[in-house]
Amino acid sequence: MPTAPVIRSAAPGSFPWSVFHERHPELVRQVLDALPYGPAQRAAVRGLLTESTTGVLEPPGEGVHDRERWLAWGEGLWGRPWGEAPFLWAENWFYHRLLDATGWFRPGAWRGIDPFGPFKAAELAGPAVDDELAALEPLGELPRRQREEALLASALWGNRADLSFGMTATDDDGAASGLVVDDGALFWAELERARGGRVCVVADNAGRELLPDLVLVDHLLTEGLAAEVVLYVKPRPYFVSDATTADLLATVERLRAAPSPRAAAVGRRLWRALGAGELAVRTHAFFCAPLTFHELPAELRAEFAGAALTVFKGDLNYRRLVGDRLWPPTTPFADVVEHFPSSVAALRTLKSEVVVGVEPAVVARLDATGAGWRTGGRYAVVQVHRRPPER
Repeated sequence: MPTAPVIRSAAPGSFPWSVFHERHPELVRQVLDALPYGPAQRAAVRGLLTESTTGVLEPPGEGVHDRERWLAWGEGLWGRPWGEAPFLWAENWFYHRLLDATGWFRPGAWRGIDPFGPFKAAELAGPAVDDELAALEPLGELPRRQREEALLASALWGNRADLSFGMTATDDDGAASGLVVDDGALFWAELERARGGRVCVVADNAGRELLPDLVLVDHLLTEGLAAEVVLYVKPRPYFVSDATTADLLATVERLRAAPSPRAAAVGRRLWRALGAGELAVRTHAFFCAPLTFHELPAELRAEFAGAALTVFKGDLNYRRLVGDRLWPPTTPFADVVEHFPSSVAALRTLKSEVVVGVEPAVVARLDATGAGWRTGGRYAVVQVHRRPPER
């Protein structure tokens, strides 16, 4: 396996540093404005923000959920500044502590209350969703190849583009639709090759990003490209908007109630598919652990090993798939995903520093713009690696 330096957040002005010192303070403000938490909860949340920006990593105290696991996961890190921990690990610990501070894990009235629930609900109920779902009407009349291109683009870009987005936009520097790697044709070819198998989808965000994912899942099932789709969601609120089972059900219900007849039909089919087992929903504690997919537990590895293709949605899943490291961007995608037990596809908008599999000429052109092309969400990758059969 190739290797590269682990990303950390210690350097002032770096992207990881900005997450803790700029993004998290705004997130904390929004969380405390969204729900009427009591004084103790508010003090705990603000204390976490202070500790994570100016303090050291405090080990989990008595009563903290998964205390023994976190003590082990953080061995060698406790007592050190937050910025010295691996960025992926520190982010996970921040969100675990945030849930603990708001009462998610603890006995009492706030147990199980999603601190990000108001954000998710507002987005899903917004009028923009109806406009996006209305785009399904003309989309259904397109030839299959064009329809599939639009469905894949919509799932890729999530809430940046609606369901009519068709891979035709150009960015200011002339990069067609912002794609720096486009294995879209290979994505559909791999599904055709394994037609009728089991496809796993590791979900990313809820709300407007999950909607096009579910429309894509419906297409795989109705066209026979998958006999079964297994959708993996988070077991609890995570990284603000990551999808849980509750979010999935709310999204399917939003489809079923859509004024667009075609969107409503998609919702009804998905509801039936859930009941029939053609669309299975699964989760695992691993999905909220500070680990990469190199460290899959045996039971999850066995599940993924039987898949014809595993589709990873979003930036965080990409970081966990390839490793949250400062890879040279020209590092072959296949080299860093060979560890995974099935063929993989990554649909990911670039929102962090990690990226691999980019042609040298593309890297040189994007670097020359002087813009933060790896972190701004303007660019994306569709990457596919076919795992050779076991001998």
